[in-house]
Amino acid sequence: MDNQLEKKVFAWAKADKNNLSDCKEEYCATRDIFQARLDKMTNSLLNAKKISEEDVYILTAIAGEIGNNSFDHNLGSWPDVMGVFFGYELADGEIKIALADRGQGLLATLKRVKPELKNDSEALITAFNERISGRAPEPRGNGLKFVKENIKDRKMHLLFVTGQARAELNDKMIVEEVNENITGSLALITYKYAR
Repeated sequence: MDNQLEKKVFAWAKADKNNLSDCKEEYCATRDIFQARLDKMTNSLLNAKKISEEDVYILTAIAGEIGNNSFDHNLGSWPDVMGVFFGYELADGEIKIALADRGQGLLATLKRVKPELKNDSEALITAFNERISGRAPEPRGNGLKFVKENIKDRKMHLLFVTGQARAELNDKMIVEEVNENITGSLALITYKYAR
C-alpha cells in the first residue's frame, strides 16, 4: 500500500490553516459529521468481509475513541481549526485509519490535572498508561488505555504524534522525541490481515 493517506494526514496537521482545502473528503468539522463517517467506515469494512466482525467493531471503537477525544478535549478552546481529519484505506492486506486534530495537544490537556508534566513524551506515557483525564473532575481516563490494550491484543500498530513526541504501539510502547511539531494530535492505525 502506498502511503498517500499517511502523507495527506501529516500535510493536513502541519499546513497553514488557509491551505486545508485538499482534504474536504476527510475533514469532519463537527462530531456528528465524524460519527457519520465512522459509521460509513464500519459498514464498508463489514461489507468487505476481509476481517472478522469483532475486529471491525474494535477498529471502530479505537478510531472513535481517538476522534472523540479531539472534540472532548478541545471543546471551546480550539487554537486553530475546529474538527478532525479522518480517513481510511483498505488494500493489499492492510487497513489504515488516519486521524488528526489541530487542537491543544496532550501536554496542554493533561497539564490541567497533572501540572508537573514537563514535555510531550511524558504526556504520551501518562495518557496511555495512567487513568487520567484532562476533563477532571469527571470520572474518565480509560480511553487510551483501552486503545493500547486492543492494539496489543489484536496485533495492530498505532503511531500517535503530539507536540514534539511520538509513540509507536504494538506489542510494546516506544516513545521518542521528534523534530517536527504537531500542535494537536495525529494517529495512524494499521491492521494487517491475511488475504
